[in-house]
Amino acid sequence: MVKDKHSLLLGVVYTRRDLEGEFFCNSGVALKRKAMIEAKIKQMGVEHTNIDFLNEEGIIRNGLDAEKVASEFNALGVDALFCPHLNFGTEDAIAKLGKLMKRPLMIWGLRDDAPDAQGNRSTDSQCGLFATGKVLQQFKVPFSYMTSCTLNDPVFERVLNNFISCSQVVKSFRGLRIGQIGVRPETFWSVKANELQLLERFGIEIVPITMIEMQNLYNETLATGEKELSNLVKYYKETFSAAIADEYLLRTAALNRTIRKWADENEIDGIASSCWGAMRQIGGISSCFTFSELTDEKLPVVCETDIHGAITSVMAQAATRWQKSSFLADITIRHPTNDNAELLWHCGVFPKSTASKAEKPAIGFSFDEHRPSVANFLLDEGIITISRFDCAGDKYQLLLCEGKSVPGPKTTGTYGWFEFKDWPKLEHKVVCGPYIHHCVGIYERVSPVLFEACKYIPGIEADPVDPTAEELEAYLR
Repeated sequence: MVKDKHSLLLGVVYTRRDLEGEFFCNSGVALKRKAMIEAKIKQMGVEHTNIDFLNEEGIIRNGLDAEKVASEFNALGVDALFCPHLNFGTEDAIAKLGKLMKRPLMIWGLRDDAPDAQGNRSTDSQCGLFATGKVLQQFKVPFSYMTSCTLNDPVFERVLNNFISCSQVVKSFRGLRIGQIGVRPETFWSVKANELQLLERFGIEIVPITMIEMQNLYNETLATGEKELSNLVKYYKETFSAAIADEYLLRTAALNRTIRKWADENEIDGIASSCWGAMRQIGGISSCFTFSELTDEKLPVVCETDIHGAITSVMAQAATRWQKSSFLADITIRHPTNDNAELLWHCGVFPKSTASKAEKPAIGFSFDEHRPSVANFLLDEGIITISRFDCAGDKYQLLLCEGKSVPGPKTTGTYGWFEFKDWPKLEHKVVCGPYIHHCVGIYERVSPVLFEACKYIPGIEADPVDPTAEELEAYLR
C-alpha cells in the first residue's frame, strides 16, 4: 500500500492559559509539567510529535494559532490529537484545532497539586477541562476524555493506549478499500451488502475482480514465479503438517502470491472472496488455506464474499494496532454440556497464528469435497473478542462481545469452543439482528477500543453485549 495504514502518529498539543502569575498560571510550572508528560509518553514508546515548532514554549496559548498547528500536523501526517492541559488551558484553541483536523481527539490534564501553605494554586487544569469539553461540543467536535490523574496512575496508560488503538481503527476505516473476488454464493442472501451505501456513507470502496481475470493472473504467477513459489512450498512443509501433495502446495502458493500482488497493486486493505464453485476451479484447490495465510500478512481475507465480514476484520486487526490476526467464524452449534458455550468454526480459513500450541497445525482437505488445501487445527486457548459490522435498512451497528476458550468435542476444519457470560442473550442479539451467522474473532480484549472508535465514525452504532456499554464507559474512565 502506498499509504501506510498500519502505523499511527500521535500529535501532542500542550495548552496553557495565556496568563503569567507568580502562582496561578505560572509558565514555569506549565513547562515543568510539559517535560514530565513528554518523558512519560516517550517511556511508553508512543510514536508522536508535538508543537515545539509553534513558539518558544511549544505550547498553544491562542486560538489564532490553531491553523498553524493544523497545517503542520497535516503535513506531518498526524492521525490523532492528544491535548494535555498544563493549567486551565485555552479551550477555543483546542476546539478550533479539532474542527480543522477532523481526527480523533483526547483531552486530559495532569492531576492538580494541592494548594501550598499560603493557599496558592498554580494550575486548575481540571477546571479548564470542563470548559474545553463544553467548547468542543459547541464546535461539534467528537472527543475522548481521560479522567484527571497522575502519570503513575494506571488510568493514564490504560486510557491513552485505548485511545491510540481506537485512532488506529478510525485511520484504517477511513478510505477503506475492500477487494471483492467473484460473487457471493447464490444461496447466501445473508452476506448481501449495499456497495453504494457503503461508499456514500463511509467512503468505503469495493474493488471487484472477476474469476476469469483472477484465473489469468494465477496462470501468469504459476508460469513466472518459480523461485518465490518454491520458497513458499518449503515454508509450508516446514511449518505445517502437510497431508497434501507438493503439486497442490505449489498451486496454493501461486494463488497466495496472485491475490497478494493484485491487492498490493490496487491498495486493498481487506478482501471478501468467493470460495466455492469457480474459485475451486482455479488450480483445482480450496482457497481456505490461502486466505488464512494472507490474513496473517495483515491482509484480512474472508470467505463467502462477506463484505461486511471483511470490513469487520480490518477493524478488529486495527484495534490491536495490527499486532494480532483475526478469524472469520461461523457461529454454529451450542456446546453439548456447557449452556453458555458455542462452536466457532469454518472450513479451514483461520490464520496459523490463532492455532493451538498443543500440536502442529495441518494443511488438509475440505470437509465437503475432500479437496486440498484447507487449514486443520484447534484454536488456541485464551480470551477473545467477537465483533460484527452489519446493517438492516440504513442502520449500521457493530456487535461486540467477549468470551473465553473452553474444551469441547473435536470437529473438522478450523474450530474452537468458547464460553460467553450469557449465551442465550448473545444468541437472541445475533438472530434478531442486524447480524448473521458470521462473526470476527480476535485474541485480545478490544471491545473498549471498538466501542470508542464508533464515536469517530458517524453512522455506526456500537452494540456491546458483554461487557455492557455501562461497563465499557467505566473502563474508559
